Order: sequence, then structure tokens, then C-alpha cells
Amino acid sequence: MRLKLTSANVRTLPVGDYWDTQTAGFGLRVRPSGARSLIYQYTRPRNHPPPNKTPKLTIGTVGAIEFGRARKTAQNYYWRVRQGEDPASDRADAKIKAAETFEAVVPRFLAYQQNRLRPRSYANQERHLLTHAKLLHPLQLDKIERRDIATVLADVAKNAGAVTSNRVRASLSAFFSWAIREGLLDANVVANSNKQVERARTRVLTPAELRLIWTHAGDGEYGSILRLLALTGARADEIASLRWQEVRDDLIVLPPERVKNGREHEIPLSAPARAILAAISRRNNSDGTARSHVFGLADTGFSGWSKSRERLNERIAEATGQAIPHWTPHDLRRSFSTHVNELGIEPHIVEVILGHVSGFRAGVAQVFNQARYRAATRAALERWADQLMAWVEALETNITSLRRA
Repeated sequence: MRLKLTSANVRTLPVGDYWDTQTAGFGLRVRPSGARSLIYQYTRPRNHPPPNKTPKLTIGTVGAIEFGRARKTAQNYYWRVRQGEDPASDRADAKIKAAETFEAVVPRFLAYQQNRLRPRSYANQERHLLTHAKLLHPLQLDKIERRDIATVLADVAKNAGAVTSNRVRASLSAFFSWAIREGLLDANVVANSNKQVERARTRVLTPAELRLIWTHAGDGEYGSILRLLALTGARADEIASLRWQEVRDDLIVLPPERVKNGREHEIPLSAPARAILAAISRRNNSDGTARSHVFGLADTGFSGWSKSRERLNERIAEATGQAIPHWTPHDLRRSFSTHVNELGIEPHIVEVILGHVSGFRAGVAQVFNQARYRAATRAALERWADQLMAWVEALETNITSLRRA
């Protein structure tokens, strides 16, 4: 039926379809259920053939949209059709693009990369995109701007350092380049974004600083992770993503895909380290939840580094009246290496503990020297644990600190 639609009669007309006599294609559909929808129907332009030759677009329900605004929307559709456009197709495309968020598309990219990258490189790229780039996750892919990228990179540089920020930038650039090849984008927004200046890190935590961090780290997961990092010299992610299957009595055995050099790595556990893991095991078992990972949720590793470190620094400042100079969890690894070397432990034993493929076993030696120095590394870690606990407890130790000439 054709009649002049008004803000009043669209609320009272009985069941049926009604077409406005003032704006071509503008109509009202009243269903038996009582639902009333303002719609627009048109004939598709010749360059947009069937299947649906006369699509209907829902402008809005009566009561949910102001009538005058609905009429203006219909008029806009009318002029677009006159100019050869296809509003229904454009709306469908817009709906598809709206669903193409960063978070929705990244899994496709990671699936593409999984068989192309070495396990360690893949794990790093996965962490960069899923953890460090979390601010981008809800954004529509083609709406992400260089400013958004800069915000993410600045946040990473603040919390994880310039090197990590630049690595995240490289992973983002690889992702957006892939998206271009997939036809999802026309440009790489990471291009021409700023890179951080990388400086060699030299921060070594003093015994007093190690004591403050240990003492105020708390009894939660973050505190346990920091203490294990201090005791073992392991990389932050090696402990934060530790799985129970990698803990074997008094030993951590990391598979090649979890180690930077791509080799299985053993970390003997000193008595304090074993006590920390035993306490976590008891706590996890008490709630009856089966966990694959030592930290984090039931099946994920730990996250939330920056906020946890901020809270720790606040506790230290409140307790001592002053903050510790800027430090990162990775500084624990450098501090471990420095202090253990100063204990007089042979350098090649320290390198084995750290999981480095270092100069003493470079070249041909990498092939022929497969020794793990288990007894020596275990003795070194026990000795270091004694020294560290002496500092933590502020006791004098009978271990003489030796500096090599």
C-alpha cells in the first residue's frame, strides 16, 4: 500500500508493507508479532546484478530511531542509488570489515607463520602480537593508524625496553605486510614509525637491591617468578611460561623450542628454588584445578609484568622512603651472571647455566663437546643460592667473593 508515512501513522498502521509517497523506496513493515521496521527498498544498478535484484535495507525500528532521521537516511540511499551505488553491498562490505579486527585476523597470520619460522622465532612473534600488542586487539584492521602503532611501541619501550619495542615493531610490520598480500589492507601503517635507540644494557642489581626485591616481591606468582629468576639466572619467559612437565624433581628441563639457542637446556634447582616450586604445587593442588603451566591461568603462562613491577616498586618506596633506580626482570639474569662470576665460578660453567652458546664451545666444539657439566653447574647454583640467601637475610657469609685477575 502507498501512502504518506508520518511519525504518527507508522505507530498505528496494521500488519503489512507500506510505501511512502514522498520518498521513493522508503517504507514501513509491520509484522504479525507487532514489530515495526522502517525500511528502504530499491532496484540494484545494472553493474550490480542479482541474486537479490531488489534488496531491502532496515533503517531502524519504530521508536528506536527518530522518524525524520529515518526519512533522511532513505533519501540519502535514494541519491546514492541514482548515482550508481549499491548501498546493500556497501553495508555488507562494511559489516565484514568491522568483523576484521586485529584480534580476529592475527590467528590466521600466526597459522601462516608457524611452519615458516623456527619454534623460538615463532614463540617470540606470537608473544609480540598477542601480548605486547594487546592495545590493538579490539581495533578494526583498516582503521588502525600509525598513531596506534606508536602508542603500542612507546608502551612496550617503557615497560620492556627499547630492544623489545623494536622486535615488536618488526613483528607488527610482518603482520601488516602479510595482510596487504591477503587483500585485507592497502598500506603498512608500521612503515615510517619510529624505532627506539638500542643501548647495551649494563644494569647490575646490587646485593642491597636484590634483597629489597626479594623481600618485597610478595607471595603471589610475580614474587615467585622473580625469586626463581634470581636463583637460576633463567630468562624471564623461561620461568613465566614454565610447564609442570618441564620440572623433574630437582631439575628444570626446557625443550629446544623454549630456549633461545634452540637446544634442550637443563637448570639444576637449588634448595630454595625447590622450596618455591613445592609451595606452588601444594597451592595449585589445593583448589583441584589441573594446570599445565606453573604460573598464570590453568593452561597459560604468566602475564601482567608491568603492573606487577609497578606495585613492587611502590611497596619498596613506601618501605624504604626511596625507589630503586629503573630495573627490569631481565636485569636479574645479568646480575646473576655478574655475581656468580665474582664468586669465582669458572666462566664456562656460568655460560652453561645461562644456556649460552659461547666462545668456549663455538665452531667445531659445538659439535664435539656435548658435555653438560651437571655436577659443576649444580654446585655453582647451590653456592649462589647460599650467597643470595645470606644477602636476603642480611647475614655474613663464609663464602669469599673472589675477583679474577
